[in-house]
Order: sequence, then C-alpha cells, then structure tokens
Amino acid sequence: MIKQRSVNQITGIKSSSVRVNRHRADWRGWKFMWPFALVFTFVFIIPILYAIYISFFQKQMVGGTQFVGISNYIRLFHDQQFWSSVGRVALFTAVQVPIMLFLSAAMALALDSMKLHGAKFFRISTFLPYAVPAVVSTLVWGFMYGAKYGLVGSLNDWLGTNLDVLSPSVLLASIGNIVTWEFTGYNMLIFYSSLSTIPHSLYEAASIDGAGEWQIVKSIKLPELKGSLAITVIFSIIGSFQLFNEPSILQNMVPGNAITTYYTPNMYAYNLSFAGNQSNYAAALAITMAVITMAIAYAVQLNSMKEQMK
Repeated sequence: MIKQRSVNQITGIKSSSVRVNRHRADWRGWKFMWPFALVFTFVFIIPILYAIYISFFQKQMVGGTQFVGISNYIRLFHDQQFWSSVGRVALFTAVQVPIMLFLSAAMALALDSMKLHGAKFFRISTFLPYAVPAVVSTLVWGFMYGAKYGLVGSLNDWLGTNLDVLSPSVLLASIGNIVTWEFTGYNMLIFYSSLSTIPHSLYEAASIDGAGEWQIVKSIKLPELKGSLAITVIFSIIGSFQLFNEPSILQNMVPGNAITTYYTPNMYAYNLSFAGNQSNYAAALAITMAVITMAIAYAVQLNSMKEQMK
C-alpha cells in the first residue's frame, strides 16, 4: 500500500481513474506487419486471384475473350499431355526425394557424431551447391553429361564405351542427379539443426548404460528427426512438382525431342502461355497443379502429425 500511494503521489494519477479497456482490439502489431502484408498481397495473393479469374475465360479468334466457365478445367482433365507430365514429375518425386533425404540425413548424422575430420569444410562444401543458381548448375552438369564433348565423352574415349546419360531412357535420372546435388546440402542443414537441439547429456547417459553408437542413433537421434523430416518432405514435394529450370535448360543439349514442351507441368504451362498464346488454359493448369501439390503436402503433414502424437 505504501508503494502504491507513493507512485500515485508522484504521477498524480488516482488509482480509481486508471481504466483498461480489455475489449478493445490492439492493432499495434499491424504497424510492424503492414509492409510485409502489403508486399505479400501484391506479389502473392493478387496474382493467384487473377490467375483464378482468367482461368474461366478463353481467347477466341472471333469475339475476343469470352467467359467459358469451367471449360478449361474440363479440357485439362482430358488432356493426355498434362497427365503425362504429372505422371513424370510424380515418378521423379517418388524416386528422387527419398534418395536425397536419405543422403541428407546420413550427412547430418555424420556431422553430429563429432568424429568427422574437417567437419567445417564438409558442412560448407555440401551446402555450396545450393548457393549456386540452378541455371548455372544445370549448364555445368549438362556439359559434363555431353557424350561427345563432356566428361562422359572423355570417359567413353578412355574406356571404349558408348555411355549416354542424356538418352531418353535415363534422362529423368540424370535430372534427378542434378537436383539431388543442388538440394542435399540444404536439407542436411535442416536435419543437422534438429540434431543440435539434443542435449549431449542424453548421449553420455546412454553410453553409461552401455548403448553403442548405432543404438544412440536409433533410439535418440532418429526420433528427433521426425519433425524436420516432415518439413523437408513437404518442401521437396513442392519443389519437385515445380520442376522447370533443369529440363528447360537441358532441352537444347539433349539430342532429338527427348524433352518435349510438356515434359513437366510447369514447362507445359510456360509453353502454352508464351508460345501457344493460351494464357487462360495455362492459368487453369497452374491452379490445378497448385491444388494437387497442396493436397499432397497436406496429406504428408497430417501423417506426420499422427506419427508425432504416437
């Protein structure tokens, strides 16, 4: 009571006159948020709404742009080229993502073991490919893949073989190798950050109880990676379904017509919009791919939440 009276005497404010309106909304946080919210709205929200809007229209040679409802989506449902591209990236995702995440987790476990010599150099060198632009990475690997002028061509001359990693039968695997090289280090850092949160006292207690290195990995480290695994899987699925740079750049390096204009959904939408003058149909394709990708990512997230609740 003495302290309260002294404060009131100094400030000249009576305790009965101080009122707090708990029902009034506090908008002070938006003063910090509005720059980001403004940019996010103009760069992300408005383009999506505009794409949805134009997907219900179609350019006619006679009559200009006309409202066609869901005709573009119905046409897309029967488009074999679209489903061919979706199946290709689905196969790419099912094979490439597990291999990449396995390598990332193995590298993270090797770093966290504190038994790896030159750990700092290893961490930087594995992350460095992610810092290289995808265009540059694809060009470098494309010249290495060349059967007549690149590293593969030199190996063929030296070994007397006729290996061609850009042939249609193995082309998707070659693209997967480029993507794995680019993003393994990035995912490795996510796993390594998750492992860094484990107290080392747990390792010491497990060693005292007689647990070996593999038992520590199995019982302590791998369960800790479940949360980060869900994040990396979602990011990798989204990235795989957006595959564009690598096949688009390799298109001019691959002999014949191995990489078509509809090799991936993003390539198909790009060529429809800028080469085929079918921006409305391309918008419907982009919206459909966004829905498919979000559905798969949401299913992965739900499964991860169920696993973590067990």
